[in-house]
Amino acid sequence: MTTRRIRSAAVAAAVAVGVTACSAPGGGGKGGGAEAAGSVVIGVASEPDTLSPLLGYGKDGNSKIFDGLLARDTDLRLKPALATALPKITDGGLTYTYTLREGVKFSDGEPLTARDVVYTYRTVLDEKTNNTARTELDAVEDVRAAGDDTVVFTLKYPYAAFAARTVLPVVPEHVAGGQDPNTGDFNTRPVGTGPYVLSGWSKGEKLTFKANPHYWGAKPAVKSFTTAVIADDNVRATRLRSGDLDGAVLPPNLAATFKNDGGKRTYEARSYDFRAVTLPTSGKVTGDRAIRRALDAAVDRRAMVDKILDGAGRPAYGPLPVDDPWYERGIERPRDLAGAGRILDEAGWKAGSGGIRAKDGLRASFTLYYPSGDKVRQDHALAYASDAKKAGIEVKVEGATWEVIEPRMGRDAVLAGFGSVGDPDFGLYTLLHSSLAGDGFNNMAHYDVPAVDQALDAGRRSQDPKTRAAAYDKLQKALVDNPGYTFLTHIDHLYVLADRWDGLTTQLEPHEHGFASGPWWNIEDWQPKK
Repeated sequence: MTTRRIRSAAVAAAVAVGVTACSAPGGGGKGGGAEAAGSVVIGVASEPDTLSPLLGYGKDGNSKIFDGLLARDTDLRLKPALATALPKITDGGLTYTYTLREGVKFSDGEPLTARDVVYTYRTVLDEKTNNTARTELDAVEDVRAAGDDTVVFTLKYPYAAFAARTVLPVVPEHVAGGQDPNTGDFNTRPVGTGPYVLSGWSKGEKLTFKANPHYWGAKPAVKSFTTAVIADDNVRATRLRSGDLDGAVLPPNLAATFKNDGGKRTYEARSYDFRAVTLPTSGKVTGDRAIRRALDAAVDRRAMVDKILDGAGRPAYGPLPVDDPWYERGIERPRDLAGAGRILDEAGWKAGSGGIRAKDGLRASFTLYYPSGDKVRQDHALAYASDAKKAGIEVKVEGATWEVIEPRMGRDAVLAGFGSVGDPDFGLYTLLHSSLAGDGFNNMAHYDVPAVDQALDAGRRSQDPKTRAAAYDKLQKALVDNPGYTFLTHIDHLYVLADRWDGLTTQLEPHEHGFASGPWWNIEDWQPKK
């Protein structure tokens, strides 16, 4: 599973870090804290760098500290949150009007007004704000308050997915407005309208939350919860087994060890979360399209699902999962080592010493980094290297911290993770559009194919489902013909929890999970088992 922190400079992309928990979460364990009524302790692999929506935290919803104008239910359908209803859409899809609920207060007791919504969106859109997800609001021309309870968005062009982007959490102008959004205290001392408030944060160890006394919705039965930051998968499993944790996100092999534990229940969430190898076009070897096509043909995706994920996932033939309605049927492709060889032969890559191919004195060899401590990514990287070698391509696998990897992303391959839910535009644009090449974790491969850019722009700017479908079909076919990534697997997320609460469900999840996603996405609705 991923251990990526949400970085203030790159929340739109997905990658992992290792943060080791220093001690048990306060008040937890067999001593009574974790078992105490109304309290829950959850083990997660990572922590965010910031809790500010202005920098991207909670942009896809499910923040327990904040609310957006809209929210999503279990089936990802949009529903009102801070707004009284879904937006009124006029002017051919160029104007969206929201009316705010009455009586909503921030956790400091101050009232929510339309000015807070305007401040939030304008700050995110400000180029001085370090939010690399800004492009997801590219359609916004203006946002204004029409009185205290009405917000009006004016768009540059009709954007079919715009309402889904208004799950963005709203922050209080009276608190955040006097601070630098990139460096202010609000990043670690947030004030929101959500069901919980942050009551403590020990960096690298835990975050604790308590019920918000000013919450506008029903009072939660879970009065407090702790997310214990435990980077090591085995340690999370051990602490869950000992009773130190109530629940944890776990990789498939460790989740399976709880199968016969009658006191615990495993939850499986389908996801858009995929693992892929970035193949920078500026690399001496990876910049050759023939190398990228050969790697795509050589990889054994099904074996990765079966052996690495223990069946908890699906082969990835592109960025969209095979069961997604926008997926282009017919791009599935089995492993084809013979085909990989033909591609390389035709491009002039000839077999050399040790079976590794070479062209004009250049060996078909490159380095593939993966984040240290992420066993699932390590296993993917090693399997990928093994498959590549059979085609005559040497992939040298190295584990490293993100501090080491990030400066190298433009020229070296990375075993990365991506995937967004809600609309194909959300994940594909930041992954592939040439205008975002090298923008933090956006377009890590520096992919630059005009036909793909055109398809992305058409999919974003059209409201006609047929036009959008044709654009995304074209894009997915182009990725097969000219890959900038080797797509490997789509991963199911697994969570194991003590079976003492009712109301737990899972959603279709993005790459970012564990902290905001999982069965605790609706923890404010849980009820104790009777």
